Amino acid sequence: MNIPQLIPVGDPSAETFTINLGPQHPATHGVLRVKLEMDGEFIVNAQPVPGYIHRMHEKMGENRTYAQYLPNTSRIDYLSAMTYTHAFVGAVEKAAKIEVPLRAEYIRVITSELNRISSHLVGWGAWIMDLGGFTPILYAFDDREKILDLLEAITGSRLTYCYYRFGGVCDDVDQTFIDGCKAFVPYMRERMKMYKKLVTGNIIFRKRVEGIGPISAEMCRKYGACGPVLRGSGVNYDVRKAEPYSIYNQFDFDIPVYQECDSLARYLVRMDEIEQSLRIIEQACAKIPEGPFQGKVPRILKLPVGDTCFATECGRGRLLVRITSDGKEEAYRIRLRTPCFTNLSLFEEASQGMMLADAISLMASLDLVIPDIDR
Repeated sequence: MNIPQLIPVGDPSAETFTINLGPQHPATHGVLRVKLEMDGEFIVNAQPVPGYIHRMHEKMGENRTYAQYLPNTSRIDYLSAMTYTHAFVGAVEKAAKIEVPLRAEYIRVITSELNRISSHLVGWGAWIMDLGGFTPILYAFDDREKILDLLEAITGSRLTYCYYRFGGVCDDVDQTFIDGCKAFVPYMRERMKMYKKLVTGNIIFRKRVEGIGPISAEMCRKYGACGPVLRGSGVNYDVRKAEPYSIYNQFDFDIPVYQECDSLARYLVRMDEIEQSLRIIEQACAKIPEGPFQGKVPRILKLPVGDTCFATECGRGRLLVRITSDGKEEAYRIRLRTPCFTNLSLFEEASQGMMLADAISLMASLDLVIPDIDR
């Protein structure tokens, strides 16, 4: 990519102008404002301005019991609600030494991977719509509905799930759910072939993403980027393999990694991850054991004094939950290290010198969920 010779930021002789992208703009995928300093159609500087939808999730954890805080976790990233709740219950279980039955772990893996696929489908459809293509998001939501139907049957919800409990899950799954998951796997694999013809091989789409928005591995490390953004820059890091939790070490799956570092690489990582999630679901449904779905949990739950950390791999990267306890029924401090905030942080540097239209493609490739940033 040929980057034009731009006037330095803050130069008084600069003939630049400032525009706002957001805070209410479809391309920002939520209530995010980006203050752009432009030299014609080229970006001199892009300053993200979060905070428009801040809801104080961390502070709420200080005045609620651990059980009362559970519904908050699915509101942080509503597209990856299962994995966010998994991180919180995992941290509490680790601190309280609560044993989780094997059947419950299988149910958590199946539901988390279904949730990952539905999250990637929304990101995929929204990305193409940002670039001017409307049809793909209709296919994405059509397929996502099948996942939501499955999850609704066992959770009672279609978006902000509160299904996981300390020591397991709140209700068991039946054979109808397992059969539905087994039927969904071959169905989705056929749809992925159609997605490849419709979008991945589309020359118009490839011109908008191939070679656009290069993000080096060093830039990812500099800002703490994670998830598909990091793996699209050639770094093989996934919490499910690097920091195994639950029973992920019992499944055979690969971590998609691409070395090209552009928007297309980040796109391909997510598309490949859908197939890997299908592999995990297929194996889990075939091997799910009988037994209890809920372990023994104290009626009054108080964590021992100290710090506990637990990480999961969400749809957008590594989520770390840190709980600091002073021995009471509520946490002294809850700290959430979410992936979207760190992934957004690199946008200012990565977008310098880009045309505005290409910067929209770059931002879409980060797959941001703004409530995750404004937690």
